[in-house]
Amino acid sequence: MFDLFFALEVLIAGLLSGAMYSLVALGFVLIFKASGVFNFAQGSMVLMAALTFVRLWEMGAPLWLAAIATLIVMIVLAIIVERLILRNLVNQAPIVLFMATIGLNFFIEGASQGFWDSDVHMLDLGIPDYGLEVGGMLLSPLDLVAAATVAALVGALALFFQKTMIGRALRAVADDHQAALSVGIPLRTIWIIVWSIAGIVALVAGMVWGSKLGVQFSISLIALKALPVLILGGFTSIPGAIIGGLIIGAGEKLAEVFIGPFIGGAIESWFPYMLAMVFLLFRPQGLFGEKIIERV
Repeated sequence: MFDLFFALEVLIAGLLSGAMYSLVALGFVLIFKASGVFNFAQGSMVLMAALTFVRLWEMGAPLWLAAIATLIVMIVLAIIVERLILRNLVNQAPIVLFMATIGLNFFIEGASQGFWDSDVHMLDLGIPDYGLEVGGMLLSPLDLVAAATVAALVGALALFFQKTMIGRALRAVADDHQAALSVGIPLRTIWIIVWSIAGIVALVAGMVWGSKLGVQFSISLIALKALPVLILGGFTSIPGAIIGGLIIGAGEKLAEVFIGPFIGGAIESWFPYMLAMVFLLFRPQGLFGEKIIERV
């Protein structure tokens, strides 16, 4: 017999999980929106930020100091990426930039674990992952905090892109590198800024996911779950990353509970990709993505 109350509990749990997926997807959207580059290394940036943060914390640094130091590390990473990679690839084909980020992904993963270690580190932010009862439903306080964090980040980033000169410059750079340079927009500075912001988002995502799963190599693979989120929401839309995350999170939980038992279970891991594949057939640019119009 269908239990509406239980279905509602599963739905809310899925929406909260989706908010955590959106945290990772935001990093992809930021870089793609501002530079037209699909940053395959975003997952390894989450790993690097989380590992740096937790190791500094284990060494005795207060949480706030570990967070500030990690932010500095991510900004330095942005400067290095601009100096060694992006500066040499201005106005190159998107596939060239994409392949560069694949190499960057493996470098960051190896360098992070080589400098620190590859062990599993437990990260306790003082936020429990279970035990909160609301209206008879058991919810995760950590997921609720993650959802609130996503809402705050989205609001701040939306204002940044729409209301600030730097935000408008970021969008101009994404449209055309050479045109942006011709009107005096400092392309190199813009890239450093956007990769630094993506690093900040990676730190927040790393702290939340590290608290939930432990800081380990598998955190970098969370980025793969962001792909269907991006396909649904659109690669250039910050609100789309949130809506896409909520759809994927709710969809996978509901499918696992109500469809899984009829087909052998364990569909939560692949259902988002199937949903994204079906979605591509009808709206390849995503719910909030920009339509590509080519003049012939």
